[in-house]
Amino acid sequence: MEQNRSVIMDEAAMQRAITRIAFEIIEKNKGVENLTLIGIQRRGVLMAKLLQKKLQELEGQEIPMGILDIGFYRDDLSLRADMPVINGTSIDFSIFDKKIVLVDDVLFTGRTVRAAIEAIMELGRAQKIELAVMVDRGHRELPIRADYVGKNIPTSRNELVHVCFTDLDGCNEVSLEKCQEPTA
Repeated sequence: MEQNRSVIMDEAAMQRAITRIAFEIIEKNKGVENLTLIGIQRRGVLMAKLLQKKLQELEGQEIPMGILDIGFYRDDLSLRADMPVINGTSIDFSIFDKKIVLVDDVLFTGRTVRAAIEAIMELGRAQKIELAVMVDRGHRELPIRADYVGKNIPTSRNELVHVCFTDLDGCNEVSLEKCQEPTA
């Protein structure tokens, strides 16, 4: 379904956004001490890897990074006919008293982030949880906002935002696609 697809951010724009977000994280947290990144499966993990690399480059310290699958924490499980695809969670460090930056590609209704926070809280008590996203497209259904945003892209419900990463999609770009029918 390639009707009316436009590139909103190219690779250079995405790199600038990652760099800016990294600087904002460092500034807001007064460095990277006690900081961890947790990427939400799948594309949030790829963005978290880019952020981890940039933070380590800027601060010269290793930043622990975990991978979170929120499949069983979704609030629509009883409404779905199919079972969620489980990609696995891998967090091999204690989150107790850590500053966690939760990372995802797109912030839309807020339901994915709510599920991720619930999953993280089952692992222990973090000092704080912040949210970094490449794109905030609006349409929140829950009172959730991102602390760090690559780009705000006001959308309508009949548009899709695609965040592509080289490791998964062969290129780094953000595109907007207009669909015939409103998306859920």
